[in-house]
Amino acid sequence: QVQLVESGGGLVQAGDSLRLSCAASGRTFSRYAMGWFRQAPGKERDFVAAINWSGGDSRYATSVKGRFTISRDNAKNTVSLQMNNLKPEDTAVYYCAASRGQFYSTNSQMAGWYDYWGQGTQVTVSS
Repeated sequence: QVQLVESGGGLVQAGDSLRLSCAASGRTFSRYAMGWFRQAPGKERDFVAAINWSGGDSRYATSVKGRFTISRDNAKNTVSLQMNNLKPEDTAVYYCAASRGQFYSTNSQMAGWYDYWGQGTQVTVSS
């Protein structure tokens, strides 16, 4: 079992940066692929970024590629999402997720592939 707690959300202006963090419990964090998803009001939960167990492979949604960077520190049981040049359309609740599955480009972008979820952190970008 893995428990995930996100932090780092807030209210920023367009063009600003934010760094989200997700702290995971348990001794087996390094065995999990990790992902970030986001959900805006009235919309479905969308894939943002994912990273494999070692940090050597990552995937990004087209809308955030070049602006967001996912990283992990297995020694500290954390995964982070550095968000630069934020836009109003990035406004959403951001969720951290963990999967025990084999990391592939396709499945890592599917919410149903993940086994554990955090409670989310709100990111609001004003224009």
